[in-house]
Amino acid sequence: MGHEWIDAEKEFKWSEDVKVESEVTEIVLVRHGETTWNAAGRIQGQIESDLNEVGQKQAVAIAERLGKEERPVAVYSSDLKRAKDTALMIAKTCFCPEVIEVPDLKERHVGSLQGLYWKEGAEKEPEAYSAFFSSQNDLEIPGGGESFDQLCDRSMNALEQIAKKHKGERVIVVTHGGVLRAIYLRITQASSAGKLLNASVNVVHRRDDKWIIDSWSDVSHLSSVGFLQRGFDGDAKA
Repeated sequence: MGHEWIDAEKEFKWSEDVKVESEVTEIVLVRHGETTWNAAGRIQGQIESDLNEVGQKQAVAIAERLGKEERPVAVYSSDLKRAKDTALMIAKTCFCPEVIEVPDLKERHVGSLQGLYWKEGAEKEPEAYSAFFSSQNDLEIPGGGESFDQLCDRSMNALEQIAKKHKGERVIVVTHGGVLRAIYLRITQASSAGKLLNASVNVVHRRDDKWIIDSWSDVSHLSSVGFLQRGFDGDAKA
């Protein structure tokens, strides 16, 4: 009788552990594949730019990697084409029937810097260039651009809504360098997010109303494809 009771107790505790673990929401954040403008050093912001040949190969590589991992219940994406094209490839290999577009996951609007080359930004649009790199987070970028606080607020709100809908589940979110930087800095309160690489895997967990960075800027799946070493770095001037 005692032996049966011990087994039952162990079984109860094991089930309890599984229940607790299931409350962890895992969001796999992916930066879109390399684009023609990424390669050329042009500032995209919310302007459309297609995946180039390398970017398409990166999308295939990251899709193959994620297709071998735990199956997500959903794939979300920014509504900009470079993110959607990457997300569609991932959704296909993960057997997700659709990509759910979320406009609030789109890249930061960087005002009059959009369309310029990074190397000419300081000279052609000094005020906007300075605002982009400013430590004053509520400063909007001239030319209709967003402040960093505005970017953080909409990015985190989108993430919160997704986590709320998929409590205890695993989802994939394809977005942009600026959004990833905003999410990282808001969660960690760090002073820098480092380089955000194209087609990188960045995993965050939501548990007990708290966000935790599980892994960041993983590009191990791109070893045979390659990637731009400079990535996106919103902390350092070009």
